[in-house]
Amino acid sequence: MTACGHIIFLGAPGAGKGTQAQVVAQRMLLPHVSTGDMLRASVGSGSEAGKRAKAIMESGALVGDDVILGIIAERLAHDDASGGVIFDGFPRTLVQAEGLDRLLESVGRLRVDHVLHIVLADEEIVSRLSGRRVCENCGAIYHVAFHPPMREGICDRCGSVLRQRDDDRPEVVRRRLAVYKSETEPLVSYYRNRAGYAEIDGSGDTAMVSARIAATLGIEG
Repeated sequence: MTACGHIIFLGAPGAGKGTQAQVVAQRMLLPHVSTGDMLRASVGSGSEAGKRAKAIMESGALVGDDVILGIIAERLAHDDASGGVIFDGFPRTLVQAEGLDRLLESVGRLRVDHVLHIVLADEEIVSRLSGRRVCENCGAIYHVAFHPPMREGICDRCGSVLRQRDDDRPEVVRRRLAVYKSETEPLVSYYRNRAGYAEIDGSGDTAMVSARIAATLGIEG
């Protein structure tokens, strides 16, 4: 595939950025790179950055920007990243965004071509997340309105009880949204005036949002 640069997905928890990042990665044949996956892979590989991350996580502290950027540098060195990657959950801070720009410049790799900011009303996010139910046994995910089980509170797949995660409770979701906004507003401001920045309406089903993103990226058909 022709080199197209890197694509960053921004969005609040529950806005659908993870799902849409995977869709675009599949359509454009680019690696889907999420911070959580990279952390686990780096720790498992025993790399220097992975060892640092493991020690920090085992201490209960948050992994700092410098460690995250080190893991990103490791990932971008892989051959499959030469044509660009889809970033999901990175960057999370202004320091990480600035660090990514410096990193790409220093290694002569592709620039960030698109920053897709999926926007969804807070109450819609609360509804999406607070309605989610997860099987305590097999991990299957349901939604009380959009994807209910055949028997209320029981997993279709294995018959175990469905639970609401603590961080999906409405009051917790609202706190998470408040934290997200306070932490990411500088990040959005950093990218907003770039040519590749676009706000994407996150309302509607997955296919509707995917169509809006495809039109923005020019990958219809």
